[in-house]
Amino acid sequence: MIKILAIVGTYRKGGIIDSAVDEILSVVEENGGQTEKIYLIDKHIEFCTNCRKCTQSEGEHYGRCFHNDDMEEILQKIENADGLVLASPVNFYNVTAVMRRFIERLVCFAYWPWGKAGAPKLRSKIRSKKAVIVTATAMPAIMQQLFTGAPRILKSIAKLLGAKKIDSLIIGMIAVNERETLPEKYVQKARKAGQRLTV
Repeated sequence: MIKILAIVGTYRKGGIIDSAVDEILSVVEENGGQTEKIYLIDKHIEFCTNCRKCTQSEGEHYGRCFHNDDMEEILQKIENADGLVLASPVNFYNVTAVMRRFIERLVCFAYWPWGKAGAPKLRSKIRSKKAVIVTATAMPAIMQQLFTGAPRILKSIAKLLGAKKIDSLIIGMIAVNERETLPEKYVQKARKAGQRLTV
């Protein structure tokens, strides 16, 4: 049975991002898959302190952090998943702060010992998982891709987590009203993305 994990960086449950993720996951479930959704706002995730303790030891497995929080639980679920949905609204031209906090803790997937010059190296180059990224903003979708960092950073994170991005749901022209429903064209795109996760 395929297992798909959604990591959601929205502050508004039941909003546009949440609805898009639900559509993706519903298709996975319709095809016999197992799904789980993690709201980052519900998790205790400490800030990365740049101590780099987690980057010092070699090996393909991610390094261990000194923080005693919910991050280890999330990493275990990522490791056990066959596919990922990475979702965040766009705030100030990038992902939300809660998503950024999660992302910064992913330095544990790099080998970066003290005393060695150069950029950190990925512990593993295996891309055995699939990933769909979801972003939403008030600007047109095409402008979001050109002028914000959200789609790009989520694609990079998918790669870091051992996944290949197979689809993107870039939602534009929303946040006009306080409460909105996901437009039908994005419902259909989300369902197609969910289908791609199952094949």
